[in-house]
Amino acid sequence: MYNTLLLPDLRLMLIENDEQAMKEFCEVLIPAVSAELLAELTPAEALLVLSKVNLERRAEIFGYLPLPFQVLLVGQMDRSSLSRLIEEMAADDRVDLLECLDPGQVETLLPLIAQAERADIRKLLSYPEGSAGSIMTTEYASLPKDITVRDAFERLRVQAPDRETIYYIYIIDDKRRLLGFLSMRKLILAKPNQLLVDIMQQDVISVRVDDDDEFVANELNRYGFIAIPVVDSEQRLVGIVTHDDAADVLREEAEEDQHRLAAVEPLEDSYLSTSVLILAQKRGVWLFFLLGAAVLTAWVLQFFEGSGEQSWIIMFLPLVLASGGNAGSQSAALVISALAREHSRTKRADAVRILSRELALSGILGGSVAFISFFCAWLLTGSLYPATVVSLTVLLVVVMAAVTGAALPIIVQSFDADPAYMSTPLIAAMVDVIGVIIYFNVAYLVFGHYPH
Repeated sequence: MYNTLLLPDLRLMLIENDEQAMKEFCEVLIPAVSAELLAELTPAEALLVLSKVNLERRAEIFGYLPLPFQVLLVGQMDRSSLSRLIEEMAADDRVDLLECLDPGQVETLLPLIAQAERADIRKLLSYPEGSAGSIMTTEYASLPKDITVRDAFERLRVQAPDRETIYYIYIIDDKRRLLGFLSMRKLILAKPNQLLVDIMQQDVISVRVDDDDEFVANELNRYGFIAIPVVDSEQRLVGIVTHDDAADVLREEAEEDQHRLAAVEPLEDSYLSTSVLILAQKRGVWLFFLLGAAVLTAWVLQFFEGSGEQSWIIMFLPLVLASGGNAGSQSAALVISALAREHSRTKRADAVRILSRELALSGILGGSVAFISFFCAWLLTGSLYPATVVSLTVLLVVVMAAVTGAALPIIVQSFDADPAYMSTPLIAAMVDVIGVIIYFNVAYLVFGHYPH
């Protein structure tokens, strides 16, 4: 909705170089909405708009931009501006960005960043990927136990501008060991002269810094927390994991499971940000493995189909249909996942990009699978003609299935329906019907008659 209504206005601002309008665009809209619209521009245009607001607002909007787009923007920024922006970003957001950059570029940037932020960045970067430490933020509110509620509010006023959340206040000792916590609600309702030690909750649910990030996300979800504290081996508070980061972890895990169910290795970046060659690699491994299973089926059928002249046509039918069904399921799973991540209707330009990528990708995969199928069919039948029919059919069916698997979710979404209605079993069933038609017609073209 925002893209349709506001993007033309934003482009007009750029054409007219209306600096005041660009400034208001960044300041009036919610940062996430501003970021969604800026991601539709070129990196140079997005940087021009962001340059019209103060550093704090710029960093806030920048943090909501997709990581691949952030990396593009970084490539067009001078080191001084970039270092100031990184200093201002939320701790977890800037670490996510730096993990996407070249290590040499990171080492060049770090000396330009203030000592406190630099030490924090190095510490967060040191935690292994997939651990609680890798997704936590160090921007939490903490207080000693032996101060009054009145003093607590005074200290929180100082801490609040630099903290990601102050709804939970963690009570620590002089060695930063976690003793308890308070919610802001309980603090507001307490009497001004009460000591924090008397009102804090001592049985704190926490996670270890080396715990798996999916476990941490599930703990947050299980207890309904806004954030959960992260401690080291000595029970010292080192950070917190917030609900939004936990939601990202659960979403990524769900996407990975969805991809694996469709026989696709999980993608590190979004579908449109991943190159065709990497997609071919992640999908091809499973297609070749499943092709082996289909060849084994054909070999088994050879013992039951007799020795008729055309018995091979049935023998290789499972191989042909399996190749198409697997390719279509892969495409559907990737495209449905991409559409769900965008949370908006696919633009015509993106739809064309998706279909053109699937066409190119299916050509690579179909050609590779057809090449292997040719030699397998030749070895099993001892004849070039059946091998030619099987390989040509596999190529055509894989291309047809991949494009169909990508197109159907997009078409369904254009009618304001859920793309997930185009489930992989449904697409596999449709591909089977079309695959049989293609198979027998290719045989007709090679032999001059339909096999019987």
